[in-house]
Formats: sequence, C-alpha cells, structure tokens
Amino acid sequence: MTRQPTTHSTAATGPTSHIRGACPHDCPDTCALVTTVEGGVATKVQGNPDHPQTGGVLCAKVSRYPERTYHPERLLTPLKRVGPKGARQFEPVSWDAALTDIAARLTSIAARNPEAVLPYSYAGTMGLLQGESMDRRFFNRLGASQLDRTICSAAGGEGFVQTLGGKVGMKVEFFAESKLIIIWGSNSIGSNLHFWRHAQQAKRDGARLVCIDPRKSETAEKCHEHIALLPGTDAALALALMHELITHDWLDHAYIAQHTLGWAELKARALQWPPERAASICGVPVAQIKLLAHDYGQCLVTGQPAAIRLNYGMQRVRGGGNAARAVACLPALIGAWRHRAGGVLLSSSGMFPVDKHALQRPDLLALHHPGKSPRTINMSTIGNDLAADSSASFGPKIEALVVYNSNPVAVAPESGRVVQGFAREDLFTVVLEHFQTDTADYADYILPATTQLEHWDVHLSYGHTDVLLNRPAIAPQGEAKPNTQIFRELAARMGFRDACFSDSDETLCRAVYGSAVDFNGLLDKGFATLAWPDAPFAGGGFPTPSGKCEFFSARLAAQGLDGLPDHVPNFEVPGASSDYPLAMISPPARNFLNSTFVNVKSLRDIESEPVLEMHADDAAPRGITTGAVVRVFNQRGTYLVKAEVSGRARPGVVNGLGIWWRKSGLGGTNVNQLTSQHLTDLGRGPVFYDCLVEVCLAPAGA
Repeated sequence: MTRQPTTHSTAATGPTSHIRGACPHDCPDTCALVTTVEGGVATKVQGNPDHPQTGGVLCAKVSRYPERTYHPERLLTPLKRVGPKGARQFEPVSWDAALTDIAARLTSIAARNPEAVLPYSYAGTMGLLQGESMDRRFFNRLGASQLDRTICSAAGGEGFVQTLGGKVGMKVEFFAESKLIIIWGSNSIGSNLHFWRHAQQAKRDGARLVCIDPRKSETAEKCHEHIALLPGTDAALALALMHELITHDWLDHAYIAQHTLGWAELKARALQWPPERAASICGVPVAQIKLLAHDYGQCLVTGQPAAIRLNYGMQRVRGGGNAARAVACLPALIGAWRHRAGGVLLSSSGMFPVDKHALQRPDLLALHHPGKSPRTINMSTIGNDLAADSSASFGPKIEALVVYNSNPVAVAPESGRVVQGFAREDLFTVVLEHFQTDTADYADYILPATTQLEHWDVHLSYGHTDVLLNRPAIAPQGEAKPNTQIFRELAARMGFRDACFSDSDETLCRAVYGSAVDFNGLLDKGFATLAWPDAPFAGGGFPTPSGKCEFFSARLAAQGLDGLPDHVPNFEVPGASSDYPLAMISPPARNFLNSTFVNVKSLRDIESEPVLEMHADDAAPRGITTGAVVRVFNQRGTYLVKAEVSGRARPGVVNGLGIWWRKSGLGGTNVNQLTSQHLTDLGRGPVFYDCLVEVCLAPAGA
C-alpha cells in the first residue's frame, strides 16, 4: 500500500536544512522546534529562538529527540504475535498482510456488535492530526465504543468549567510581572520549564514564590516558601485562605458584587474553615496558612498582582474537582483578575477555537448507525472493564482493542488488573507504537508509527496561547507510517468509502482551525498567536452561563451535587487503616514524561533506576536505608523498588517516582500496581495520589 505523497512531501532531502516543528509531548509548554537535517538525517533538535514562548530553550528530554527517533530498538516493520500473550514473541509481516487480517478481524467483531471494539488513546502525542482526526473518523464510522479520555486532567478541567466556564485563565508570560506567585501542585522546573523562566524573572524583580506540594520538589527548593500539605487536602487549604480573606476583609467587594455568583453561600462555607481546622487536616502549621493568606490579601491592599499557577498534581485524588473549584474561586475574592499579571492558570486549552467536528466527523456515526449511541468506557477503569462480561448494564464484552498514543499497561491505575485484561487470549489487540512497550508486549499486531520528526501535525497548547505547525523534517524510518495514514488504509480495507477518509494530512492541518487562524502565516512562521485579551476577566465576562465567576454552580446542583466547592476527603485517608499507614503519591521522574522517554538511554542513565522516596521518620522505624530494596504493598499488589531516604518526602507520605515501564522494575511491576481504579468527584478522573501503602524491607534475594 503506497503512502500519500502529500504526507511527507516537504521533508528535507538536501545536504543541510532547518525545519520548523513543534514538540508533541504532554507538557504545557508546547515548544517550537528547529530540526537540523544533514543529508536526510536529523542531527539536532533545538528550540526555535524566533518563538517567544520557547525562546530557543528546550528541556533535556526533547533536546535528545534524535536519540529517540534513531533508537536501535525502534519498531520499523509491522509485527505479528506468534507466542502466548505477553511472551514478547513476534515475527515481521508485511503491511498488506497485517492490515488485511486486522480489517477482517474487526469486521467480523463489528458484524456482531461494533461496540465490542474499543479505541484506547491519549497524549503520547498532543498533535490534533495524529491524535484525534482520522482515528476518530474511523471509530465513528465503525460505531465502536467511545473512550472517556480522563487519565490526566479531567477533574481539574471540570472544576474550572464549573467555576470559570472553561479551561481558561491568564496569559503565562504575564507571570513575569506578578508580585506573588503560588505554584500549586506542580514541579514547574521539570514539567513547565518556560513558565519557570517567567517565575524566575518575577523573583528577580522582587516577587515572592510559594510552592504547595506534598513533595519537596526541585521547584519547591527554589521558592521562598514550601507548604508540604498531605495529598488530597488542597480544598481545605483553599477554604482556609478564604476564611482569612473574609475575616480580615482582604476582599475586593466591588469585583465580587459585579462579577461573581453565589458569594453569600461561599462566604458561609469558608467561615467554617478557620486555619486551625485546615491545618489539622492538611498536616501543616497554622502559621503557614495565615502567612499565605496575609501575603495574598496584601496584594489587594497594595494594588499588586497575585497569580496562581495550578497544575494537575493536586486533582488526582477523590476530591480533585472540588479542590480545583476552590482554588479557581480565590482570584475573584481579591480582584486579582483586574491585573494582566493576576488570576490563575490551570490550562489554556479552552482558549483555542479547534474545529473538532471537521477533524473528527462525529456525523459519520449518525449517518451509518442512525439512532445508535455507543457506550462510553472510561480509560481509567480499563482493568475492570476488560474483565467484564456482556450484560445489560455494561453492554457487549470488549473483544478488540486498538491502542495508539498510549501505554495503558504501564500508565493505567491498578495495573495488575490491566495486565490480566490484556493477557486475555480472546482479546484482539492492535498497538500503534514506536517501541515494544509494556502494552505492545500483549499485542496481536504491532504497527510501526512515525515520530514527530516524520509527519505533519498541528498543535494547541495548554500552557500558552500559540498555535504551532509541525512539518516533517525527515522521511519515515523503515516502514513506519503516520497514525493518520494507518487509519486511512485500514478504513479502505474495511470498505469505508466516505470521502473524508481521502483527506490528506495537509488538508487536515487546514481544517483544524478553519478561518480562525491564517494557515499561510502558520506555514511561513511555524506558529501563530491567538487573539486573547491580556487581562481576560478584568471586567468579568467569564464563559459561564451567567457570565460571572460561579462560586455556586447551579449546573452541579441540578445533578444532585454540591453547588459549592468543599473539601472531599480521600478514599484512602492516612490513619484510617493500620494495615497501610503511609500515603503514596507517584509524581513523574524529572527526566521522563509519563512513560515516553524511559528507554532513552541518556535520560534513563540520569534517573538510574526506580526509587521510592521516604522521610527518615518513616524509614528509620522500618530499618530502611538508602539503597535498600523495599516491598511497597497494599490490597491491590506489591511493588519492589529501591528506597531513597530523602528530605524530598514529608513524614507520612512516600513518593514513588514514575512512570517506569513495568519490565524495568525489579519485580516486573511499577508504581501503578498499587494505585486504584476509583474515580474523582468531578470529571471521572483517576485518583493516582489517593493511595495508601505499607513499606518494609524486601526479603533477601528479591
């Protein structure tokens, strides 16, 4: 099967050239890239110095992108399983043979019930073409089950939708002008490098930086204050800050009256949360809460901007949605939105006018399956769902799984259950991948996909307001194909004749933003800045139903939920279980991004091996010292790992840095062996940081 000539027609073939592109990875920064190509080989990837948000600077991970593209273990031909599931026994096959068999298997299953087929994808690439265009068209045309893509940001995003009206906020560059910056649930040095540049500029200009995080991260070390609260207690802290703002009258009464909804109700709720109550729940000193409230309130008194950079770490607990709602209320109380350097930023993705209908073509479902509404499977409960049989409540048993842009065996919660599901001999599994990941080990077919240097794509950002275009810099390695092309060819073999399956990648690029972005300008520069106001909510105008910051959400109340934000305790609260007395969080290792860079040798060498950070107060009574192999366990499973007794962990909390591939672990598991499939209060997200464990020395020889 031949590739579309347009897909790679602008890849560099001359002796030396510099091709503009975009970083595809799950990071707020969405950097603009320049790839140096010599004789058709990518020799260097650098930040584009012409792009103000990138400023020529890349993180250590992406600056090593050629190492990943030319990795000796890169999958370069389709593979077919020839041994038992999970045995890693495969043989090369042709694209024609692979796609013909896959199409036949999916057609047979879909003839019985197309909902027995499930796509599974997330943010292995953030590209709008390779992540949500031809693939979505294919599964809509098929009538497959829908996937609830919740595994990262769903709870916090829903909290912001209910309070501010969407994933919207201040522009990241204006943090440089703030006088108080609260970095909440984020290790910005490792996961939001270009925001950190702005924070450092503000710090040099006299700003105070406060980090709120259970772990003493690299970012926390560089801030003036670190509030090491217990996991899942962020809403309690936010409500206590509100209490202090109210009792000291550090309030912008005019802004509250004109631009908020539900103030009387929120005030009554906040007055139930004096700092002493929150301190006992959060596990932090009362004085820290009072000082932060004072500093925040004084920004109103002095007329200086205060800004909150919220990230997704704080919403991976049962009450994550409520916590995000509570934090989102704070700027309106002091009128921080009046300043372009004031307010809050969780995600900027809601500012981008993406034409998802043109990309994904949901009308294909109605056209070919009239009156049908396929079920939705939550990606965070895939372990349980793969074990479920057909029933009236669940629907048909999942018989086929097509995985792309994700590695669920490593990244999904309660991975022991996930492995059991993927190991089903009766589950037909197709995986589009660059490497033989933990998930690819369980595939029936592995199809080699292109990397970012080898295909077209268009990107939004969830950390700034620029659209980026990615041009292919080199030809695909081996027989690798873009996701878009794989789904085109699969659609053709399944007899899908809709004209939209013939759209080229360049056509798709133009469809992403329609007339909202000048595509010719994007081709010329590689990026385009959206027209977003410098101070978007200085005069209100929130994208909520009321046009106001909604302290009270009538939409939530109509669902029978609490219309006000509140502290929702974790499913697993330290002290409630004598069997598992330690809380565990699993933040990313600094040099990995989810599970993507684990097999890049230069980055893996920096991380060395999986570790569990423990505070000395927890390690000493258990006889644990740095370097000891420990057994971390709970009712869901066991994880063997080396301990690191470190001040990065606070007493009562251990930090299992992730996400390593399971096969990299001492016992063939990773930290997600211990996490649960419970879901958050809002948004149906996972609760990775709502997890109790016990830790002991592993038996000799483990």
